[in-house]
Amino acid sequence: MKAWSWDRYGSPDVLTLKDVDEPAIARDEVLVRVRAASVNPYDWRHAAADPKLVRLSMGLRRPKPGLVLGADLAGVVERVGDEVTGLRHGDEVFGEVRLGSFAETVAVPQDRLAVKPARLTFEQAASVSMAAHTALQGLRDVGEISAGQRVLVNGASGGIGTFAVQLAKTFGAEVTGVCSTRNIELVRSLGADDVVDYTREDFTERRGRYDLLLDIVGDRSLVALRRPLTSRGTLVIVGGIASARGSLLGPAAQILRGALANPFVRQRIASVAWKPNSTDLRLLADLMDREQITPVIDRTYPFAEIPDALRYLERGRARGKVAITF
Repeated sequence: MKAWSWDRYGSPDVLTLKDVDEPAIARDEVLVRVRAASVNPYDWRHAAADPKLVRLSMGLRRPKPGLVLGADLAGVVERVGDEVTGLRHGDEVFGEVRLGSFAETVAVPQDRLAVKPARLTFEQAASVSMAAHTALQGLRDVGEISAGQRVLVNGASGGIGTFAVQLAKTFGAEVTGVCSTRNIELVRSLGADDVVDYTREDFTERRGRYDLLLDIVGDRSLVALRRPLTSRGTLVIVGGIASARGSLLGPAAQILRGALANPFVRQRIASVAWKPNSTDLRLLADLMDREQITPVIDRTYPFAEIPDALRYLERGRARGKVAITF
């Protein structure tokens, strides 16, 4: 089968399309014929070992042999392991893996898959997993969002942000999105009650307005991010696509600073880490079935042009998600 791999760290130019063996599946895994995928900052960060901390798990000098890039996917079940229940050959599914979805087939643990909503295309379904999971877990599990709260999403027009705005509305929150001028109407169309154009206004000067701030961008200091929060508000750090490119810790540096500051401030500072699971995928599928959330796709690239898709995403201008079609 064909798969996108890399044998040295660097820009998307290091990726090569190779012939590799079809993966074997464990007893609790499902072999999925990939019909669509999507790209995330997670992908180009792994390709480039950015931050350098990535090398501890990927290989210190070079990537470990046989690694295939990609996390998000949607496709059709080809084979199931002996211990798999609830899924069978021919089912249309979506989900995620830690690595491996930029390939024609991929072995996926059953607890990282859910049945694809019939109303979604494969490209839409493949755009959900990592971004929507992160938004959901950041708002619900870490931010402890509740109805009536005032929520601000910094980075509202990106992959995670477009889901965060919609999800916050499903929880009954009053939502403000931060984006550039060209994305104002998009963010409003997702349900935002208010939109801040960061080219004209500094949202951190809106002192004491918000109960919960989800920071996806990572371009402000903790002192600045705490400013628009109420005295007991919560700051949730997603990681930050703009955080310290090429550094040792990257987004983890801001997360570490937050953890160190948290005991000394009245506001709560926390971070969210992507935790794939089928329970949340089924919840997201239900919300999409009921048209309460809808994936936003900026562009779609063919499988053969995945490096181009990563270059586009890396420029930081994508509105919503960038999908890959097989």
